[in-house]
Amino acid sequence: MLRLAAASLAGTAIEFYDFFVYGTAAALVLGPLFFPTFSPLAGTLAAFATFGAGFVARPLGSVLFGHLGDRRGRRPVLVLSLLLTGASTVAVGCLPSYGSIGVAAPALLLVLRFLQGLGLGGEWGGAVLLTAEHAPPGRRALWSSFPQVGPALGFVLANGVVLALSATLSDAEFARWGWRVPFWAAGALALGGLWLRSSLAESPRFLEIDDHARVPFAEVVRHHGRLVLLTAGALAAGYAVFYAVTTWSLAYATERLGVSRTVMLTCVMAAVVVKASLTPFMALLGDRYGRRPMCLTGCAACCVWMLPMVALLATGQPLLMFLGILGALVSFITMFAVIAAYLPELYEARVRCTGAAVGYNLGGVLGGALTPIVATALAEHSGRVPWSVGAYLTGVALLSLACFALLPETRPVSVPAVEPATG
Repeated sequence: MLRLAAASLAGTAIEFYDFFVYGTAAALVLGPLFFPTFSPLAGTLAAFATFGAGFVARPLGSVLFGHLGDRRGRRPVLVLSLLLTGASTVAVGCLPSYGSIGVAAPALLLVLRFLQGLGLGGEWGGAVLLTAEHAPPGRRALWSSFPQVGPALGFVLANGVVLALSATLSDAEFARWGWRVPFWAAGALALGGLWLRSSLAESPRFLEIDDHARVPFAEVVRHHGRLVLLTAGALAAGYAVFYAVTTWSLAYATERLGVSRTVMLTCVMAAVVVKASLTPFMALLGDRYGRRPMCLTGCAACCVWMLPMVALLATGQPLLMFLGILGALVSFITMFAVIAAYLPELYEARVRCTGAAVGYNLGGVLGGALTPIVATALAEHSGRVPWSVGAYLTGVALLSLACFALLPETRPVSVPAVEPATG
């Protein structure tokens, strides 16, 4: 289990590195480079729109790779998704800017971001299922939380590279070529991830299935549509909170408050490190007290904390900004530490890869794709403290809280025995 969990963690860290390095670049440099004819605000919004395209692609990736995972096995998904995400990320780093090839530059940027999203849409389902279906029932949340640590490590790695470059290069050098280095590094990371995953065994639960679904997505829509919509709505708050503090806050603090890029990246990275360290502990609580209580608690905390968070961000003081971001991420991980065990347990094994991944990634569209764009637009028309952003995030959290309240508990029933409600 330790070797398997470590390989899954490393893989998700690499793929989310690819995804996050784009978000950081979108907040800091992509607007002027690929949308120079726009105003600064419009350029940032356009860059965030391409960022959102990756989220739109993720449900499609979960359908394509989910079909593969439910028909051919969880292991092939891990290899192909990593190849697609890694290759498209390296290509972004090689892409000429608007000044070199004109409108083709933002068009190609959008295509490559879409391909990134396709790969990541398949990654999560394969990684968490391979871990969850190997894990003993009494410790399934704990072992399944390892892939959930991967996004935090990917974020820290992506922003650590950007922070190092930002601290050593001038603004002109960073804009000219420095921003490309993190994208190029994705190639080496992808090769390392493929080596780690080459020796993984297929899920024993998949090997036990005698009657594979012919078209898993059609079966999910027909028999589990209500469940997919509820899980998507439930997860929207987590995505909205995470990308508000890791993507929108970077643009807001550097552009509106005049906080240096280095200071803001340091604040966010420190909070993400704390979040990652708390993930196994929150997962253990999920094994002890249940998945649904943890999700309800974390979601309720998001409802309470969003307005204080934006007030702390608006101070421009590093320590207070860090505390605001930390409170949001602790609330987030209280929910998401158990999601990798909770979602697979909600779906029957023959369509689990598709159902769990589609619900997870639809939540990303609802919460992650729109949040940087909406928050940027709302903050532009707010005063010193962007209360409207806090109100928006609170509203999303209330929606998710209602969805979690309608979902069943699954602990301690073993994964093979769980039968979801149809809808």
